Parts: sequence; structure tokens; C-alpha cells
Amino acid sequence: MLDLKNLETFVWVARLNGFRAAADRLNTTQPAISTRIAGLERDLGARLFDRRGRQIILTSKGIELLAYAERMLVLKAEIVQNVGNPASASGLLRLGVPETIVHTWLPVLIERIAAAYPELTLDIEVDSSPSLKAALLAETLDVAVLFAPVDEPRFTTRSICSFPLAWVASAKLSLPKRRQLSLADIAGWPVITFRRETPPYQEIRRLFARDGLAGARMFGSSSIAAMVRLALDGVGACVLPPVIVQTELGDGRLKQLNVEHVIPAIDFLICFRPSPANYLAEAISKLAAESARAYARAPANRSKILIPKIENED
Repeated sequence: MLDLKNLETFVWVARLNGFRAAADRLNTTQPAISTRIAGLERDLGARLFDRRGRQIILTSKGIELLAYAERMLVLKAEIVQNVGNPASASGLLRLGVPETIVHTWLPVLIERIAAAYPELTLDIEVDSSPSLKAALLAETLDVAVLFAPVDEPRFTTRSICSFPLAWVASAKLSLPKRRQLSLADIAGWPVITFRRETPPYQEIRRLFARDGLAGARMFGSSSIAAMVRLALDGVGACVLPPVIVQTELGDGRLKQLNVEHVIPAIDFLICFRPSPANYLAEAISKLAAESARAYARAPANRSKILIPKIENED
């Protein structure tokens, strides 16, 4: 009798082109993966992979089996979703988020996942959007929150939330005492914001160049904590979501600047690849949207995070 776990392992080895990658995905060891594949080959009486050094290649029988195995996983996913208790879902789900989400609604999401799927193991990776996108494409992440969409038809991408941005600076920064500041007023100090490949960085650089200030210094960072620290220390003006620095704005350590050029809000998307082996990704993406909405409804955060209108939303 064929073992469904062995079939699932076979699918992941084939999709990720390696035993070690499949072991990481299935939260087990490489020897365990080898044992499962050997058991499947023994049950079928057929070799499924040709091993050429570090490379593995599907044999003709392996190619034939892959279509059947994926169909069986589709059926398993349908049974779990339509018949089974969601709380019984187990395994590993790998979620990637930028640091902005860590400082806002990620705790709400984790609480909701823990309540809905108590047997699920969650592996959270915090990194820059480009790095998370690369990990998603390599299938070392199941779900990721990104700045930019994944332009591949095999992935699903949905708008999830938008954060208004603001210019903030330490009160100790010697800026002109004017009601509204120009970019020239700001350009005497470094501008601290997200990394250079992000929309905020590129927009600020464009505005500086347009106003003849192409030589203005900019410090890009993937770390919100580093950005806030630099702003507090008076290194320069900072562009980031004000919701992240509510405490610092409230106690006067930072102040929001009235600058003549408003930087557009930063949009976040949630992306995943729908598949039988990744059937929880759809459910987790919906929980993420609910978590962002719940965070936005909190009195302290209202009007500081924008949520896209979702059709058929209750």
C-alpha cells in the first residue's frame, strides 16, 4: 500500500530538486527524506530519480508518477478543507514579512494562526522585500508579504494594506523654523528610509533630482529599528510610516515634519503559490488580511493604515 506521506515527500523532492530542500520544507532530516523515497521506490518497484552527483533528475517513471501524486495531494487537500477540522491541520508553514509588518499587525496574525491551527508550526522570516520575493520564487517560503507583486502566473498576489509615510526627525536636528520645509531644507542632512530598491527610496531620489538636489545623501536600510535609532540620534530626517513611531512622536523625541513634498503611501501585497502541498497558504493569506483590518480598527491605529476594499467582505 502506498504511503501518502511518501508521495508528498516525492512531490516536494521533485519540485525543489533536492532531498535537503525537501527536508527543510517538510521540517525533517535528509536521511528521513531518503528513507521515504526509498520506501516509495520499493513499493512501486521502480526507480524514481537518477542521482548524478548532487543533482537529481526524475526518471520516466518518476515523471509519470508526479502527475498522479499531485492529483492525490489535491484530493487530500479537498478532504481536509471540506470534511476535516481545520484545527487538526499540522506541518510547517513558512511566512516571510518585512519589518514594517513586524512592528504593526504581525502579532495579531500570529495569535489568529495559533487559535485556528494549534498544531501548525510557523516559521517566520523577517527580511527585505526583494529577499523575501527571491525566497518565495525558490519555494523556501510558502507565503510572503511584499512591496511588489510576483509577476508569474503560478503565484497569487493580493493587495493587503497600505501605510501612509511621513517625514520625521529628532527635535535636536537644527532644521529651519518654518511652517513648511522644502527639500532643500532637508537636503543638508542624510535622508533615512527604506532600501534603495524600494518605492519610497526611489521616489525621494526622484524628487531630489527634480529639484536639482541629486547629490543629497540618502541612507537606505531594511531595518526599521536602525532607521528609528538614526532618526532619534539626529543623524538626519527619516521617511517611514508614522504608526511605527507613535511612542516617539507622543513623547516628543521625534516630531513629524511638514515638508512640501508628500511621499506616496507604501503598499503591501501578500503572495503565495496555490498548490495541493501548500493548501494552507490561501487560508493564512485570508487571516493576514483580517489581521491587518483588525489592527487598523484599533483606535490608536485608525487612519494610519489603509486596507483595500475586498469584494464580498462582510
